[in-house]
Amino acid sequence: MKINKPVILLATFSLLAALLGGCSGTGSADTAGTNAQAEQNKTIEPLSQTFFIFDTVVNIKIYDERATSKNMEELEALMKEIDYKISRNNPDSEISKVNAQAGIAPVEVSPDTFELVTLAVEYAKKTNGLLDPSIGPLVSLWNIGHEGAHVPPAGDIAAAQQLTDYRKIELNPEKHEIYLQTKGMEIELGSYGKGYAADKIYDYLAEQDFHSAIIDLGGNILVMGSKPGDLPWNVGIQDPDQERGNPIGSVKVVDKTVVTAGIYERFFIEDGKMYQHILDPRTGYPVDNNISSVTIITDSSTDADTMDTSLLIMGIEEGLKFAESTPNTEVLFITKDKKLYASPGFKEMLNKTNDEYTFAN
Repeated sequence: MKINKPVILLATFSLLAALLGGCSGTGSADTAGTNAQAEQNKTIEPLSQTFFIFDTVVNIKIYDERATSKNMEELEALMKEIDYKISRNNPDSEISKVNAQAGIAPVEVSPDTFELVTLAVEYAKKTNGLLDPSIGPLVSLWNIGHEGAHVPPAGDIAAAQQLTDYRKIELNPEKHEIYLQTKGMEIELGSYGKGYAADKIYDYLAEQDFHSAIIDLGGNILVMGSKPGDLPWNVGIQDPDQERGNPIGSVKVVDKTVVTAGIYERFFIEDGKMYQHILDPRTGYPVDNNISSVTIITDSSTDADTMDTSLLIMGIEEGLKFAESTPNTEVLFITKDKKLYASPGFKEMLNKTNDEYTFAN
């Protein structure tokens, strides 16, 4: 029997329960500070807007009285431009044009698209191809998160694997050209795009001289500066076994990004077995280990968006080593049996509120 589960627009963090609630001064962390700080929290109301883009719900809150609807209009235009350039599902996007010319000719793209593909290739090298931007044929074959998803024939999986090789992506920085060497290759930037967009939104806000904001792209959280009152933001870490709004705990951060990859986001069940959306290019199949989610805290949302997926594929032991060798980076693994494996910094930061989850390292 096959049961398909459609795309779940699941914010991997409990933004409403822990983050946004914290901004209104209702969370436990938000009652700290002086009366003057509490008063300031009450008087500064954020300019807030919700968008649907990048196939997810995007929430942006700017805590500055100078912010206007024009800023939100410009942010929406910025996001639409990025999505238009890099979406593989849009036949007119730059990435689609690169894919259409695979094995035929190089394609000139914008500096933004070239920058993101270059970052993706560099990260593929760092992870020995565990996170490969040319995984498009495998993603299309499995079609997880869409109606009709099923386990493909082994021969089709093997054929798609042959087309997945970041070393066959040629980059010409002088002309901003991208060339895929083999016909049928496809670049897929789903593991990079939201983080890249979050960083671009942050850059825009900084250029406007804003200093306090929350950027949430479907659970990819980037907080700018500190909260009004010079307090840290309180970001909830989603319980992988529960619906949105049920954190296992929270972390306090200032000017950081907090990003999670989880197997619960998109999946289908066939013959009693769960197949989740994160694919291992080494096997051609969805990752099948004991990890439910990986959370990264670092400075760059692009880096976090790439790292969380690759660490989930890597596994706990190698993933901890990789994260601990990366500057300004903390990591938390949550396993299916409710064990927590954390880097020392993350373990110190996490205010755990669910006793069902226990540290195993």
